[in-house]
Amino acid sequence: MSSSVGRVIKADACVSEGAAWLSQHEPRFAYALGETGDLPLRLRPDGFAQLLSAIVSQQVSVASARAIWSRLEDLGLVTPEAVLAAGEEGLRAGGLSRQKIKYAQALAAAGIDYDALRDASTEEVVRTLTAVTGIGVWTAEIYAMFSLGRADVFAPGDLALQEGARILFDLDTRPKEKELRLMAEDWSPWRSVAARILWAYYHVEKNREGIA
Repeated sequence: MSSSVGRVIKADACVSEGAAWLSQHEPRFAYALGETGDLPLRLRPDGFAQLLSAIVSQQVSVASARAIWSRLEDLGLVTPEAVLAAGEEGLRAGGLSRQKIKYAQALAAAGIDYDALRDASTEEVVRTLTAVTGIGVWTAEIYAMFSLGRADVFAPGDLALQEGARILFDLDTRPKEKELRLMAEDWSPWRSVAARILWAYYHVEKNREGIA
């Protein structure tokens, strides 16, 4: 594995190690963990299908995304070759909108070497993925975090992370993406675990408020 990859989260013990480090480093994380309990591992597969699933999920409900993804799986439209062979009509039959057909075809035609991404730096992963129409920085960072298991990635454009940070750190306003990215630098080398804490804490707080 390339030294530029850094620490890779592979098991619950890795998450626990990161949580312990963050608790020592920042007392507010220790408080949050007392509220949330153990953190989920949240690892996912890597590769084309995972990114296609992310495209499917954009701007639709969880239920709709699952239904469309199930249809694509039933039709066998979850590989680059199948997506390119299906054409617009075939992808429309799978439930994709015109815009998402464009994104799916762009991803399929990109020729990404997914095995090589496992050994690429996070910066290179984000660069490679965001070069594809329809994949933004948030999707690329989430892929690096959960599909590649990178321990030191953060996704400051995520609204739940922004809101979780606002509540936990008692900020006057929700931090913008640039501000939260700067805040997260202090949580290196375990920024992915810091994200898990903030997501979990956000949900605890929203449950407490009766929102979620």
